[in-house]
Amino acid sequence: MKLVCSQAELNAALQLVSRAVASRPTHPVLANVLLTADAGTDRLSLTGFDLNLGIQTSLPASVDSSGAVTLPARLLGEIVSKLSSDSPVSLSSDTGADQVELTSSSGSYQMRGMPADDFPELPLVENGTALRVDPSSLLKALRATLFASSADEAKQLLTGVHLRFNQKRLEAASTDGHRLAMLTVEDALQTEITADESEPDELAVTLPARSLREVERLMASWKGNDPVSLF
Repeated sequence: MKLVCSQAELNAALQLVSRAVASRPTHPVLANVLLTADAGTDRLSLTGFDLNLGIQTSLPASVDSSGAVTLPARLLGEIVSKLSSDSPVSLSSDTGADQVELTSSSGSYQMRGMPADDFPELPLVENGTALRVDPSSLLKALRATLFASSADEAKQLLTGVHLRFNQKRLEAASTDGHRLAMLTVEDALQTEITADESEPDELAVTLPARSLREVERLMASWKGNDPVSLF
């Protein structure tokens, strides 16, 4: 793997995916971020995944040779954040090696990572139906319900927010056993759910509040009104 990219873009990408890096990993590789360089597209992809929440993003890079490796997210983030934003960042490693050299005008750093094959794959939904949700509606629903979810892991079902989609309506609810928060948002879906022989006329799911809090933070910083796709 060999590439050159912008310090500012790499730093922003690391800050984003680090939100999905485990603080108390059950396996050492879960404390790492996966870096994948593609010479065909001239893109560098970064992935963080704690087995509950996964975040993946990419940035433009001048890629001389493709490759993938995982590096400690905290260490890499600390190094990149202190580099000069006026100088590009170079990343290189030998094929099959987990030793990565990071170079910029500020200096050169050697980091030992772990094989990309050890990093768990993000789950992908195949042949699923995508719901296109208005971002302001979803954000409103999360802000109205997340605070009432339980922090007690012994009550696992109560640590989430229940989302129910019916026609174009979004209903959100959460409870910790003492308080209950509910909100209904009309016209939240841009594509109406219709009933037929193979599809239900409503969809419902309970998602972990911790993951949804990260979604809330991400959506709060979004610009534009592009719909959110849920699979």
